[in-house]
Amino acid sequence: MRWRRGLAAAAIALSSLATVEAAYAADDYTQNVTAIDATQARINFTPTTPAAYVDVHYLISGTSQQNFRMTNNAGTWQKTVGSLSSGTVVEYWFTYEKSGPQYDTPHFSYTHQGAAQPVATPTFSPPGGTYATAQTVTISTSTSGATIRYTTDGSTPTSSSPVYSGPISVSANRTVKAIGLKSGQPNSAVGSASYVIGTPVATPTFSPPGGAYASAQTVTISTSTSGATIRYTTDGSTPTSSSPVYSGPISVSGNRTVNAIGIKSGLANSAVASATYTIGTQQGCVQSDNPGFGPNTRVFDPSMSATSIQTQLDIDFNNQKDTLTAQMAPRRVAHLFKPGTYNGIHDDVGYYTSVAGLGKNPGDVVINGDITVDAFNESDKGVALQNFWRSAENMAVVPSTGTNRWAVAQAAPFRRMDVRGNLALYPASYGFASGGYTADTRVSGQTASVSQQQWYTRDSNYGSWNGGVWNMVFSGTPGAPPTTFPNPPSTNLATTPISRDVPYLYFENNAYRVFLPSLRTNASGASWINGGTPGTSLPMSQFYVVKAGDTAATINAALGQGCNLFFTPGIYNVDQTINITRPNTVVLGIGYATIVPQNGVTAMQVADVDGVRIKGILFDAGTTLSNSLLTVGPAGSSASHASNPTTLQDVFFRVGGAIAGKATNSLVVNSHNVIIDHTWVWRADHGNAGTWGWDEAIGDTGVVVNGDNVLATGLFVEHYQKYQVIWNGNGGRTIFYQNEMPYDVPSQAVWNRPNGQAGYAAYKVGDHVTTHEAWGLGSYCFFNVNPSVRAENAFEVPNRSGVRLHNLLTVSLNYQGTITHVVNNVGGVTPPGTVPVNVVSYP
Repeated sequence: MRWRRGLAAAAIALSSLATVEAAYAADDYTQNVTAIDATQARINFTPTTPAAYVDVHYLISGTSQQNFRMTNNAGTWQKTVGSLSSGTVVEYWFTYEKSGPQYDTPHFSYTHQGAAQPVATPTFSPPGGTYATAQTVTISTSTSGATIRYTTDGSTPTSSSPVYSGPISVSANRTVKAIGLKSGQPNSAVGSASYVIGTPVATPTFSPPGGAYASAQTVTISTSTSGATIRYTTDGSTPTSSSPVYSGPISVSGNRTVNAIGIKSGLANSAVASATYTIGTQQGCVQSDNPGFGPNTRVFDPSMSATSIQTQLDIDFNNQKDTLTAQMAPRRVAHLFKPGTYNGIHDDVGYYTSVAGLGKNPGDVVINGDITVDAFNESDKGVALQNFWRSAENMAVVPSTGTNRWAVAQAAPFRRMDVRGNLALYPASYGFASGGYTADTRVSGQTASVSQQQWYTRDSNYGSWNGGVWNMVFSGTPGAPPTTFPNPPSTNLATTPISRDVPYLYFENNAYRVFLPSLRTNASGASWINGGTPGTSLPMSQFYVVKAGDTAATINAALGQGCNLFFTPGIYNVDQTINITRPNTVVLGIGYATIVPQNGVTAMQVADVDGVRIKGILFDAGTTLSNSLLTVGPAGSSASHASNPTTLQDVFFRVGGAIAGKATNSLVVNSHNVIIDHTWVWRADHGNAGTWGWDEAIGDTGVVVNGDNVLATGLFVEHYQKYQVIWNGNGGRTIFYQNEMPYDVPSQAVWNRPNGQAGYAAYKVGDHVTTHEAWGLGSYCFFNVNPSVRAENAFEVPNRSGVRLHNLLTVSLNYQGTITHVVNNVGGVTPPGTVPVNVVSYP
């Protein structure tokens, strides 16, 4: 969520812009301003010597000074300025880096005269995608009187390409591109839509599945698509249409990875399926109890001087601090504190940084100081709406001023913390923050949310609580305010029906272990305040420590030996699926360890087994379309796991932003009784150039739940291109849901549901579902690319007595588009003024 920062400028085609102000030259740079349209201009700065950064400062007609870090576009640093009119005077100057030192330029002046606005980019109906039959495609532009020229061979259209005069029949796989032209206006940007005709072949499956076996296995491969041919490889390479044809069972007598695809004439090829087999009597996982955790993990000891610790913390923070440069950077880091007391420590927590105590309980590590997140950067303008991907866990904090500040947005959990004082969840500026999560925590003083827009707290203890903007939800939290939704907007469940706190690393008797908290039912309060968290532990010798250079084959081989997985901070590109097949396997990550699938594989899949625990992993979609990033249980899973469920905790998903990611679904849950405890499932609305936008970041649905009796506690899902959440299983429950619909919908036509209704719901419960219940649900729209877009409703559920929703709302942020109803046809249209529409109960 970043809508209040005002930085979501639409992408502009640069080729048609005319320079309207002469370039001013200096010894080591050139600069100019180009008009984009009647209200926008772009400031350009090109240093002769490449610069590490360039900041622009400007005044518009004498108003207060604005300061921004410019965006590097192939050596030219750029910043778009909006809200201009003809005759507006912009005074501007630059600060730039050259070979280390920083320099300031003289002041320059630009008078805006405006420029003809480019023709609106053509759109396609139906949009590009996969279709079972031939499609009749219409192309349109919102610029009246414009001519459209197009191509159907993927080439870039020009003014001599065929003129569009009526619908085009697309009967085979094809990319259609179009531009709009009109005399007196610059040509439009190129619109593009790729069509795959014919439903893809179903992804092959293996029996038995990949895993560790004592003896050779006879493996069969099948696909549910009748008449499809399967081609496969046994050396781990990607199969193609010339790979061997599968004609019968394969004998796998040694360690081997089998990959397969399904092919059928008239249909798109299936995704690549993969299974890794480890054959031979297994001796079990044998690792070290004192492993190295790689170069990105800092382990601090009370015997170290406070100065040396603080120096390292400050170095890491300065690398991870900046919203403009660090937010999508590849750096990852973890701060681990061994048991003891640390005086005068102040850990400012930046991007992709996790801070944790290595005690068995929070009080084993005492920080006399602060663990802080704030609106650190000048470019943040006092708001904390992009304070993502950072965490604090398992320590006691005695704040230096009496109040510890944790001003965060999504994917920033605050777990197993003992705050011996107050806790502020808002920035020091009182600017906005956008939703966070607390669990298994005690705050002795007051917890104040103030400008936080939404928050969820589970199984914790508060001295008191103050604040609430839209949606504050609590379960199992003594000291939290009572249910008063919508004014104040608090929802309080006395207990959490089922919970199990996260697995965590600790250090005891000169060895590392991982603690596994026990399952709790109807929990209230932190698990550790009455003498310690109930549970068991595993020695580190039963974990394979994943470090830089480890491949998917290496990781799968370790799983085959019976190892659990401990991911150290880093980015892991996997060219085959990581297969979790053993019950009770633990996958634990620190420092926002990030898994990126290659070649369209699913990054990780879990068999339909008991008790798998996955915690602290960021799944980042690769540039080739994956069907999913994490799948729990195969389709049709039927086993009950009520007594020992799989838990997904602080597991995050990203499609676009860092790279141009593509995944049809991010999380698919087929197993029963799974607990989804805090996840942010995000299709990017901003990021590195070329990695986000309607045609760049591809993701239909964030979360698909097919299993029964699945519980979500702290569900954050944003910006997907169709339904955000589809819940098909019976007995599902959600406690707290936060959503933003996609910002970048180009037109209403491309975003209507198959039944013709306007827009896709943010939370859809399947038509056949008979029992479902949810509490504290918020969905927001901000259709800034096309504010005429609307959604018929945010929540779509079957009208049955067993399907119940409590305390839900919608908001139009800055009145960019509307949501007509809250749930089904109940609740009014979102009004201007960023004012919520509330429904206390449905039906």
